Amino acid sequence: MQYDPIKRSLGKVFNQSPVLRKLFYRLLDLLLLRSWHISKELNKWAKQNRESRQILDAGSGFGQYVYRMARKNPMWNIKGLDVKEEQIADCNQFFNRIGYKHVHFEVADLTKLSFSNTFDLVLCVDVMEHIEEDVLVLTNYNKALKPGGMLLISTPSDQGGSDVHHHDEKPDGAVGFIDEHVRDGYGINELDKKLRKAGFSKTEIRYQYGKPGKLSWKLSMKYPILMLNTSKLLFLLLPFYYLLVFPLCLILNFIDVRTTHASGTGLVAKAWKA
Repeated sequence: MQYDPIKRSLGKVFNQSPVLRKLFYRLLDLLLLRSWHISKELNKWAKQNRESRQILDAGSGFGQYVYRMARKNPMWNIKGLDVKEEQIADCNQFFNRIGYKHVHFEVADLTKLSFSNTFDLVLCVDVMEHIEEDVLVLTNYNKALKPGGMLLISTPSDQGGSDVHHHDEKPDGAVGFIDEHVRDGYGINELDKKLRKAGFSKTEIRYQYGKPGKLSWKLSMKYPILMLNTSKLLFLLLPFYYLLVFPLCLILNFIDVRTTHASGTGLVAKAWKA
């Protein structure tokens, strides 16, 4: 299952004007359950950090979370990093066009970060599952943070976060819905140990994507992407599909964010530097 080509295709459609780009961000905020969970944690952090702050979005992608944070407080200076040059150039162009001078994007390899005591917050959304040298990257985040700074992570759990399943034609291997992942996901204890090994003194880790969230993800993301991988022409049917499932997905997301889950296919982790 190829996820990146679909993301690139959708990005091209919505990148034709700043208005469409902002609409794209809004749709991602509504459809992606991880956005609901991250927004919840960012709102908590924002209440205690109203003054000027330095923020790093490690693996900024389309710039969705940078846009959210930049809108929330113009006193925050935000740096977005990504390994993909085309996305960095695209984000710099967009944010310059809309006049967000407190935002900047750079190409970077997260295994080679050299920041030291620079940031008050490091955000890392759907990145760690793509990185083999995860403890090294977590250590880099710790070094990049100021004392008392916080790392906020969203990543798949080992409860099926990469939607791993076996195929009859490949009995010896498992294939994930998103095949760019280098691991199926993290267990809470595993991630806690790696965070502490990286130097973090305090952690809080909880499940996201419980039963309601898992169903919402299938309806809002998995099935549409499977459709688009079958034929790009099915893109024309997506508006009608979402008219049917969108209200239900909103309800399921609302429930998931406000429920404590005994298990789930995703994790939200917060860690603080001493």
